[in-house]
Amino acid sequence: MGSTGTVLRELRGAQKSAKGVSLYSRYVNRPAGRVLAAGAYRAGMTPNHVTLTSGLFTFGALAAVALVEPSWTLAVLVYAALVVGFAFDSADGQLARLTGRGGPDGEWLDHVVDCGKMVLVHTAVLISFYRFGELPSDAWLLLPLGFQLAAVVTFCAGLLREQLGKAAASARGPSWAVPAAPASPVRAVALLPADYGVFCLVFLLLGAPGAFRAGYAVLAAVHTLFLAAFLAKWFRELKALRAG
Repeated sequence: MGSTGTVLRELRGAQKSAKGVSLYSRYVNRPAGRVLAAGAYRAGMTPNHVTLTSGLFTFGALAAVALVEPSWTLAVLVYAALVVGFAFDSADGQLARLTGRGGPDGEWLDHVVDCGKMVLVHTAVLISFYRFGELPSDAWLLLPLGFQLAAVVTFCAGLLREQLGKAAASARGPSWAVPAAPASPVRAVALLPADYGVFCLVFLLLGAPGAFRAGYAVLAAVHTLFLAAFLAKWFRELKALRAG
């Protein structure tokens, strides 16, 4: 087992492409995940252990959102736990590539945890609104449901786009695949509002319920616009595969 510095260098060489990755994931979450992956490697953890650790931090934070009355202390603790959970979510894949111990079971577990996180984060907000929100109107209870719908559809449609694209390329040859565009700095900035790490920032406003509601509503609107743009893009790409 090499030194931590050696492991970090090997992890840097095993990074996924920066294409389609926002600045937060590229410069904050992936580097943090790299450090956690190195620590996990030194501790003898498997990628699946790291995935479960990610879920422990994330689901613990979301349980607190749903069950504990909002305060500034809660805001900081929830944000910290979500950020650490997200970093571990990056670390599991990095550790898998470093050790060669990844497989369908690990990828499946990672997606199960991601899907659970996506559903539960908005469910927790809904419960918090209902229990502690003192809402101006009951219509606010619909906001987390709409946000959840946008998040889940984006997640599932993106996975289907990836799998259907791979299936078409495998069946008809690489020339049928949509050409990969190079990583774009403009795209990396534009994707920031849709990045989960940026979304987590809104929980720092839990101590001010009105500000939290406003920030959450803005992010819900932004994610809905991104959903519309992504669906149109993915549909065009899959149609091009069929037409080609």
